[in-house]
Amino acid sequence: MPGDLLRHVFGPQPYSSWWLWWAVLLTVTVFAWYVGVFVWTLPSHRLRRIPVVRRVHAWLIRARFTRCVRRIADEHDAGRMSDPAASAAISQTVRSFLHQATGVRAQYLQVGAIADGHLAAAAPLLTRLGDAQFNAESRVDVADASVRAQELIRSWT
Repeated sequence: MPGDLLRHVFGPQPYSSWWLWWAVLLTVTVFAWYVGVFVWTLPSHRLRRIPVVRRVHAWLIRARFTRCVRRIADEHDAGRMSDPAASAAISQTVRSFLHQATGVRAQYLQVGAIADGHLAAAAPLLTRLGDAQFNAESRVDVADASVRAQELIRSWT
């Protein structure tokens, strides 16, 4: 009888290789999480100084603000937003983009001050959007202004 049970006894088995890959994956995930939190919480002006992150940051904010302008245009096309409200939202988005991209607090500048500085390329669009926002008789096409805003954001250097 004891000899029959010995065939069921065996030595320690090796670990599966899946445990190693699982540990590597978790380590890489935690590392990526910390890098993401670090980059996400850095102020934009400091991100613009880091050579590798600079391009990624510029691409991300361009994509984010372009999507935002496109979403505003879609809301306007669907009839859920009036011309003045859409113009105001696009203007605010463009000004926020300029602040993120350059560090200049464009949200608080008048269009004349923007035209005199190094943000002059955005002044004509902001003038049109301001006219559409505050002039009830304005004939500014919001769809065209949205396309121009997206072009400005994508081509900003």
